[in-house]
Amino acid sequence: MHKVHHFIDVSQLQVGIYVHLDLGWMDHPFTLSNFKIKDEEQISQIKKTGLTRLRYDPSRSDCEPLPVKIESPVDEIINQETPAIPEPVSSADRAKQRLKELHHAINVCEKKFIKTSNIARQVTHNILSDSKASIEQALSIINDMVDTALMEGDVAVHALNGNRSSDAHYIHPLNVTVLALIMAKSINMSKEDARLLGLAALFHDIGKAEISDKILLKKDPLTKSEQSHLEQHSEIGARMAQEVGLPLRTGKIIMQHHEHADGTGYPKHLKGEQTDPFARLLAIVNGYDNLCNPNNIALAKTPYEALAHMYASQRARYDEALLKGLIKSLGIYPPGSIVRLSTGSYATVISVNPNKPLRPFVMVHDPLTVQHEPQIIDLREEPSITINACLRPSQLPAEVLEYLNPRKRVSYFIDADLSISED
Repeated sequence: MHKVHHFIDVSQLQVGIYVHLDLGWMDHPFTLSNFKIKDEEQISQIKKTGLTRLRYDPSRSDCEPLPVKIESPVDEIINQETPAIPEPVSSADRAKQRLKELHHAINVCEKKFIKTSNIARQVTHNILSDSKASIEQALSIINDMVDTALMEGDVAVHALNGNRSSDAHYIHPLNVTVLALIMAKSINMSKEDARLLGLAALFHDIGKAEISDKILLKKDPLTKSEQSHLEQHSEIGARMAQEVGLPLRTGKIIMQHHEHADGTGYPKHLKGEQTDPFARLLAIVNGYDNLCNPNNIALAKTPYEALAHMYASQRARYDEALLKGLIKSLGIYPPGSIVRLSTGSYATVISVNPNKPLRPFVMVHDPLTVQHEPQIIDLREEPSITINACLRPSQLPAEVLEYLNPRKRVSYFIDADLSISED
């Protein structure tokens, strides 16, 4: 069913109204693009963005918008100003401004990621000791991510490169949640279903709380008895989900997130349609993140290799339509990939829009620019530049590896797409 959007004039804002700011990352100062207004300062900041008409959500607002302020003809005449004639902007200045915007966008995205990852770590750690508060906090960040994924038009998947964040901010449950919600968008999932999926994704490994750290942190292959002990986490997690008051279906998804379409998974060796559709989706994104971010980093596959391996060697394990959906969503060159461009330069893929997967944002190795302000290119704006190959970090010259500084663990985040600048 087509969603109805509600709009108000900026003069109708008041504390308690839930707004959506339909702007790029760098065009507003807030952590999230949608939120409930909590004070007059936020109203003042919204007005400074230049928006005159805003989308808002009546169901999530505490009050009605203020009446529309209608200016008299005299007010209109007084308020009219002679428009200034803009100075012509050179292509070089435009390129500098675009690069400045992209750097700001990355910084804002990393700030949002750090805040969300800190909450995700807290709620997954405290789910047993303070289940009510943990679930409320989890729903808060999931609702924000669902709104971004499903309601904000074009979205982009970002690989965090460590400008503000670090490998220490990597959290497997958050990566799985972000990837699951990207998949939710690709199959036009409803908002309610996406929230349930997000909740199951964030808590899919809670059963590991009862598994020995010796097993969870082991870098060498597990013995048969250790593997058997580890596999109990799915059933333990399903039990915990019921005990802490998560929705009934959430427990079922947690129970089945390691089942495989060919019956080789666990704990019940279920096949295909015998499992919950959300569990089949979770199995794919969980498998992908485990390939990219294993305990033993030496065994990690690049994002490109992980997708290729899943499709070439593990296809029987997964719902094939969903697997193809993940590949389409992350692109041929997934975020976090290291690539060689047609110009001969090396680059890291930092962001991809699922609707334009062959034209991602890349951070380019350029020895003439300082490392903390690298050149970032939106390949949608540079049709003459293409990606020639995906590489492993070990294939890079030492100076390029030091400059690009790829993270050992790939962390993903989702935000509204940074639209192409208009001339």
